[in-house]
Amino acid sequence: MSAPTLDLAIPETGSERLSRRAWGTLLVLCGALFLDALDVSMIGVALPSIRSDLGMSTSSLQWVVSAYVLGYGGFLLLGGRAADLFGRRRMFLISLAVFVVGSGLGGLATGATMLIATRLIKGISAAFTAPAGLSIITTHFPQGHARNKALSIYTATGATGFSLGLVLGGLLTEAGWRWVFFVPTVVALVALLAATKLVPADASVPGIRRGFDFTGAVTMTAAMLLLVFTLVEAPQAGWASARTLLSFAGAAAILAAFVVQERRTSAPLVRLGILRSAALVRANLAAMSLFGGWVAFQFILTLYLQQLRGWSSLETGFAIFPAGLIVATLSPRLAPLIGRFGVQRLILVGLTLLVPAYALFLRVGLDSGYAAAMLPTFLLAGLGFGLAFGPLNVAATNGIAPHEQGLASGLLNTSF
Repeated sequence: MSAPTLDLAIPETGSERLSRRAWGTLLVLCGALFLDALDVSMIGVALPSIRSDLGMSTSSLQWVVSAYVLGYGGFLLLGGRAADLFGRRRMFLISLAVFVVGSGLGGLATGATMLIATRLIKGISAAFTAPAGLSIITTHFPQGHARNKALSIYTATGATGFSLGLVLGGLLTEAGWRWVFFVPTVVALVALLAATKLVPADASVPGIRRGFDFTGAVTMTAAMLLLVFTLVEAPQAGWASARTLLSFAGAAAILAAFVVQERRTSAPLVRLGILRSAALVRANLAAMSLFGGWVAFQFILTLYLQQLRGWSSLETGFAIFPAGLIVATLSPRLAPLIGRFGVQRLILVGLTLLVPAYALFLRVGLDSGYAAAMLPTFLLAGLGFGLAFGPLNVAATNGIAPHEQGLASGLLNTSF
């Protein structure tokens, strides 16, 4: 039995506006997503201070970032399906509480092992928070203008948090790297308390004990963990090394076992038929291209500005900030554009704009000026990202049954 949408939108002269309760719910969900996105980019700025204070080696330092990626990528699909089976509100509250504890312990870490462990915990918590939050929106906001508006604001918050992380991380690191953990702890605690009052309860939760596919959960999570671990370690071990190739083969074998399991069981963890949705598949492929291209570009850009140009982490954050500002300004205003032009056109235009954005940066040299040589790339990239990011979330969840919204959200977040 699927859960009906709650009265979070009020019809008004042929349109739909969000109620006060809806704005409260959306604010909490946006706060959690903002923290997740902030955490991904903010930690990078603090790495040099962390290494100096804790005496970490370069190999152990990279695991401060990679442990989060491992937990997030390894558990996203499980997190999405758990939201459908165990209850979206329940999973959101539990995972947000875990984030509070993990972030607080990270700020108190006295050694590399403890810090890396807390980063893994935070990654796992984000893997449950992200799909639960998105599926709460797609199940409780009616499809149409209200949902498009909510998703536009929600995705804008995530993109803004990722962009602002570089700037805020630089500011907090100036006061001490532990504040990069303590400040999100306080904000997450406030969001958790607000969520207990503002996030609506699920109308119904399936019988999870009889219907939960434990074998599928174990094999899928093991496959994702091994795959992400292999990708993280491949640059050091060598892409063509026996260790890397065997790890890829192991991940493929476990995934094959997972597919066999899902085809056999009467209550699959991931219903493979959902991939027959052409719109869902296209949205996931576009998500890989959009976010993969931007993260790769930002990684190279950070090395260029800091190592070749000698810019500080704070200067680097402010240099990239115009792109984030455009995304933050444009995304909440996308709902009318989606209604007029449709999600597919906006996605196509957004992805197309990224081609000249990255191509323009190829002419940048050691003495290139910021305004003339770099700013055009950030402006075009921000516009392209802003046009495509929100509509991708709409495209990936429209037409999906309410009881599979968590699964669709998990797939999309895994692609990102």
